Amino acid sequence: MTEFVLVAGAWLGASAWDEVVAGLRAAGHGTHPVTLTGVGEKQGLPVGRQTHVADIVDDVERLDLRDVVLVGHSYAGIPAGQAAERIGGRLARVVFVDACVPADGESFVSTWWQGPAALEAEIAANGGSWAPLTAGDFEGQGLSDEQIARIVDVATPHPGASLSDPAVLSGSLGDLPATYVKCLLDGPEPADDVAALLKSDQWELVTMDTGHWPMYSRPQELVRILNGVAGRP
Repeated sequence: MTEFVLVAGAWLGASAWDEVVAGLRAAGHGTHPVTLTGVGEKQGLPVGRQTHVADIVDDVERLDLRDVVLVGHSYAGIPAGQAAERIGGRLARVVFVDACVPADGESFVSTWWQGPAALEAEIAANGGSWAPLTAGDFEGQGLSDEQIARIVDVATPHPGASLSDPAVLSGSLGDLPATYVKCLLDGPEPADDVAALLKSDQWELVTMDTGHWPMYSRPQELVRILNGVAGRP
């Protein structure tokens, strides 16, 4: 049985995966949505170096999971990519859902598309955390008003310490078996670092005609993709 470990991006906890979890469980898979320290129901807990990587690795080891498909969405691709390397033989595949990918020594902040200073200023102005998006920020992402309201309702400030935490990788991410899910409403092409990784024989690209939060906008389609991933070597 495939064991899915699901990690949502900034501001969101395990509940972001509720509809996906239901679909995967109906297909007979084990499912383990993770809430990273400092967000969701873990809001306010301290976050330091490698805390979010440890959150994922510790869950996999504590539950003694095998045949793990590790799914990281958005920001969570950075800790998930590092955790995938560290769980070794427990890993079947890592899935990046419209996600950032880690690069050794780089952080989410250091690779921010508007430049590190822009995001650092936002975090500093919000007392050391990244403020959640407002409803208007989700326009054009294929979400209904009800879906947007659900995201806004559960989103919590994201700890800035995790966003500035440099990734630590001992090998090449391209050596891991990986699927990259590109959500086309959030941009038609993968970022340059992802495009380079997709040249690896170990990586594959899947596209979804939706926005950056497919677990809300197209949960059943995402379930079908993940079911397909579970059947791949």
